[in-house]
Amino acid sequence: MTTARTARADSHIRLGLRANLAQFTLLVAVNALVGGMLGQERIVLPLLADDVFQLSAYTAALTYIVAFGATKAITNFFAGTLSDRYGRKPVLVAGWLIALPIPAMLAWGPSWGWIVAANVLLGVNQGLTWSTTVIMKIDLVGPARRGLAMGFNEAAGYLAVAATAMATGAIAEHAGLRPEPFLLGAAYAALALGLSLFAIRETRDHARIEAARHPGRNGADADLTTGQIAWRTSIRERALSAASQAGMVNNLNDALAWGIFPLLFAAHGLSLAQIGLLAALYPAVWGGGQLLTGWWSDHIGRKHLITAGMLLQAAAIGLVAEGTAFGVWAAAQVLLGIGTALVYPTLLAVIGDVAHPAWRARAVGVYRLWRDGGFAIGALLAGALADAYGLRPAIWAIAALTAASGLLVAVRMYETHTRAPG
Repeated sequence: MTTARTARADSHIRLGLRANLAQFTLLVAVNALVGGMLGQERIVLPLLADDVFQLSAYTAALTYIVAFGATKAITNFFAGTLSDRYGRKPVLVAGWLIALPIPAMLAWGPSWGWIVAANVLLGVNQGLTWSTTVIMKIDLVGPARRGLAMGFNEAAGYLAVAATAMATGAIAEHAGLRPEPFLLGAAYAALALGLSLFAIRETRDHARIEAARHPGRNGADADLTTGQIAWRTSIRERALSAASQAGMVNNLNDALAWGIFPLLFAAHGLSLAQIGLLAALYPAVWGGGQLLTGWWSDHIGRKHLITAGMLLQAAAIGLVAEGTAFGVWAAAQVLLGIGTALVYPTLLAVIGDVAHPAWRARAVGVYRLWRDGGFAIGALLAGALADAYGLRPAIWAIAALTAASGLLVAVRMYETHTRAPG
């Protein structure tokens, strides 16, 4: 009887973007709110560290990015395991409950320790919510449209980062660095929690149905332990491990753009509004570009887009290091956004291509552990180099590391995408 009921329930579950458009659209909206929570910090926090808390050392000023990146990376790992064990929706709701106190801590925290603590909570929030929206979209769309799905997911998140960064920069220009810019984050958290509780539906059964149909290519096995999945994603499997290192370097670059670029721009006399515009250009191009690049990777493959994107990021970071004027930096931010757009959804699509549906959520968690560990590594590395040698040499060093990452993808990764019907 139970088997018959399960079969009847399964008969109503269909894979594909068109078949699940309403839920997919809701998840896109929720991920935009996830991005908005991150965007509220992009302009204001580096300037708070300098102007309000008088943190003169770059390494000390970037502790909030270290706290955010390390916490998010670890949470990503557990998000995949928890979503396999308990379902996707409970993990998503938990992430938004954790987000509720963050805006108040940023807006009224009396010491830098409060800012760092808020970023620990933000890392947990982002790890649970962003990881889960990725997993749920992959569950819904099936194998044929993974690149497109990841393009929509990441575009929503990073367009919201850009829009919120620009909005908070404008608010700070007129109302001050605190508390007004962070009231947007409070509204985002409340709205997202409501949508997650009352509108989003569980998608774990979609993954179970895909797993039952999966051919198990590349020797993939449905019974791997979490440790085996971590080893395969990090080291053993060529495409998964190449994607993991590229993701880490990509977010190392984002830590540089988040924590160091605004200080460089301010040191050259740019206004808050100009810094806000530059900080918004990069995630705006990154976000909007993913609508194209995710779809493009479904048609021409993943590897060459990733290689080209990493090399273009390296060139853009070098241009920031060499620039001294707003126009040059604006062009560099656009190029950096294009390079990141080529890479970001495509790397997630690689994980979806290679990982078996039975352990795909955990593989996404391991990949995102490496990728978002790049925030912490980037903040520590860039801060230490800037303290020792100055801002420009630190930026040049990250550019060289990014170029090396792109060449490693070219050598190690194989093409993972094969056409699937539907």
